[in-house]
Amino acid sequence: MTEFSSEFLATLAERGFIHQCSDPQALDRCLTTETVSAYIGFDCTAPSLHVGSLVQIMMLRWLQKCGHRPIVLMGGGTTRVGDPSGKDESRKLLTPEAIEANKAGIRQVFTSFLTFGDGAGDAIMIDNADWLLGLGYVDFLRDVGRHVSVNQMIQRDAVRMRLEREQHLSFLEFNYMVLQAYDFVELFRRTGCRLQMGGSDQWGNILSGIDLGRRLAGAELFAVTTPLITTASGAKMGKTADGAVWLNADAKSPYEYWQFWRNTEDADIGRFLRLFTELPMDEVKRLEALEGSELNDAKKTLATEATAMLHGRAAAEAAAETARLTFEEGALAENLPSVDVAAADLQAGLGVLAAFVHAGLAASNGEVRRQVRSGGIRVNDSVVTDERGTLTMADVTGDGVVKLSVGKKRHVLLRPV
Repeated sequence: MTEFSSEFLATLAERGFIHQCSDPQALDRCLTTETVSAYIGFDCTAPSLHVGSLVQIMMLRWLQKCGHRPIVLMGGGTTRVGDPSGKDESRKLLTPEAIEANKAGIRQVFTSFLTFGDGAGDAIMIDNADWLLGLGYVDFLRDVGRHVSVNQMIQRDAVRMRLEREQHLSFLEFNYMVLQAYDFVELFRRTGCRLQMGGSDQWGNILSGIDLGRRLAGAELFAVTTPLITTASGAKMGKTADGAVWLNADAKSPYEYWQFWRNTEDADIGRFLRLFTELPMDEVKRLEALEGSELNDAKKTLATEATAMLHGRAAAEAAAETARLTFEEGALAENLPSVDVAAADLQAGLGVLAAFVHAGLAASNGEVRRQVRSGGIRVNDSVVTDERGTLTMADVTGDGVVKLSVGKKRHVLLRPV
């Protein structure tokens, strides 16, 4: 492992963030002698980011904690094109209105992780629509396009893999890496930004920006990428059987978010404590060395620390207490996720299948049927054996809810209104 003098790169290396780094010695010197501005871009393809983006957000957070300036680049412009990286088909094009709505939702997350302001180390948020949407096509081709090598572009993994698989790659998508490269140059001109960070799938795009910055502005720019984060079983980070683990509270409650981390595989505990918490390394090593049932304590610590960073300490501790009451004492915790249901539906008799789908505990009636047949469905802690059964007002407990459960760890309270 490379030895770094700068606090930022030393921290990233120790905690497992670094996969690739361009000219690490020169970047290390810059980070040691000056305040460096660095950015990561986030396209606005959904109303919230998910856990798969968290390793990038944590890099920006560590950058700020080490005295440098994070730049969050919102892709209001590039989202209109679509990044082909890691994809076998074109991304669905969104309307300008949808992009703006998604951008508003994504912004919420960053205030939990970064301090924004006008100081030298304060984070700033910029939208690349500010410069991309005003570009004149012919002027851009003349001033920028002549510096871009098509030979290099077709060797980039994002393009090469699509061509090798004979998957459609539109001219629109082919231009994405040119726009991303131009973003780097524009941020250097506007803010003095010297470093772009991202996932390993962005390595080729970032190198294009470094090359373009040298040609257009004589700038010495740098790149750092993170490894692809997967679970020990090979699953992509941020994806579960229930879908994406969103970071916005209105898409994934603090309790559900806490549960996601609590369910971490044993082999991932140490790595995730390094990447997704700020616990000192001595404590991380102590926790990952635990064995047997004591590993559950490490998982609870991971869940509480990760949840506190996003949702605040009070919400994290409330989620931990809800889990303790639910799983260790069998109590009905009021902080369990709840879903409203029309009282009239219960009065008429609501099918078990429909109830579990309505509660978000299953994606389809067929999925509920399979769970019933395997004994994994419970209503008010009683196993459901009849997939044609119904829920009525008689199932509403003294707490005014119907508790629906899938397995031992997933619960939703159905609340008649």
